[in-house]
Amino acid sequence: MLESRDGRRVVVTGVGVVAPCGTGAGEFWEGLFKGTEAASARWIKNFEPAVIGLSKVELRRLDRFAQLALVAAHEAVGDATLRDGDKDGTGVFIGCGIGGAYSWETQVRTLDTRGERGVSPLTIPMVMPNAAAAAVALRWGLTGPCETISTACATGTHSIAGAARWIAAGRADVVLAGSAEACLTGVNLAGFGSMRALSPTGLSRPFDVDRDGFCAAEGAAVLVLEELGRARARGARVYAEIAGTGSTCDAHHIFAPAPEGRGAVACMREALADGGVEPADVTHVNAHGTSTALNDEAEAKAIASVFAPARPAVTSIKGVTGHSLGAAGAIEAAALALTYVHRRLPPTMGTTAVDPALNLDVVLQSRAWDPAPAISNSFGFGGHNATLLFVPAPD
Repeated sequence: MLESRDGRRVVVTGVGVVAPCGTGAGEFWEGLFKGTEAASARWIKNFEPAVIGLSKVELRRLDRFAQLALVAAHEAVGDATLRDGDKDGTGVFIGCGIGGAYSWETQVRTLDTRGERGVSPLTIPMVMPNAAAAAVALRWGLTGPCETISTACATGTHSIAGAARWIAAGRADVVLAGSAEACLTGVNLAGFGSMRALSPTGLSRPFDVDRDGFCAAEGAAVLVLEELGRARARGARVYAEIAGTGSTCDAHHIFAPAPEGRGAVACMREALADGGVEPADVTHVNAHGTSTALNDEAEAKAIASVFAPARPAVTSIKGVTGHSLGAAGAIEAAALALTYVHRRLPPTMGTTAVDPALNLDVVLQSRAWDPAPAISNSFGFGGHNATLLFVPAPD
């Protein structure tokens, strides 16, 4: 990491996911290999936050995005087999792109129809973007550092990167890291529609010659990150190591990527340098792959620039999960961690004919994979770029 390490290494010991294709690591992984269907947006079906023991009163005090985060954290804590004694000083780094969108729109309507006295006194705690991180810390009594960032669609990747740097720098030994998003409200979907970002066909087709926009979605993912020595001491299963991170800004346009993907190039190179890995050693890229014309083109050019003449296998899971905005990077990091365990690359669902102008080895059919260095990219409105470098788990 860019901060002082003193030999501290960061590993993933738990995975928790709530996504349109499945809840929990196992169901989520299986869902990545199933077909996709046309949809204007991808909600999480049959979502029951009460399964983690929340009362009706507690649920009413939490916006949907915070509920998603709590369930993802519950899955991650269980997957990592963290015990009560393991949680002292544990940190929380859970981001969100937009915050409590459902609560905000609901209370605006209440204000219009019932006046100020009708507005809930819990409005602010429900809409604030840090509500999910706070709820997770409260739920498990986690007293370490607890923070939230918001960098649009790069949020999840930045959150995990920030947590990894905490551990590398000695600020914490264990961190619950990820992001959540639930903003498929009337205003937000109308806004994305007005800017013509959504696919009119309802299909996300990353890097396809006929790609025509993304499918908005909701979701959450939380990883348990742990200092390697501590994980070994308690006999934890280790998915993979996070060896490097990258963060840059295009400083070009509020939503269009920089020409030739120059910001993404710098970000990936920073992550590789941070982890001491050569581009030729990277065999897989978990791409941002939004299925929009400009973003896919910019990312493809950036990948070619960084890794040529090699052509690492490229996957985008958004054909299945949709684009969950601030949660996307965390969900994709979860997919990459699971890829190390299953030794198989998930397919890029929805894509049938890769745009020949992009010069990418896009994984259209699932293929076996020998674990090696791999990266996960996220890019967000505002020009935010984020990259995580994963390497195989240490022996």
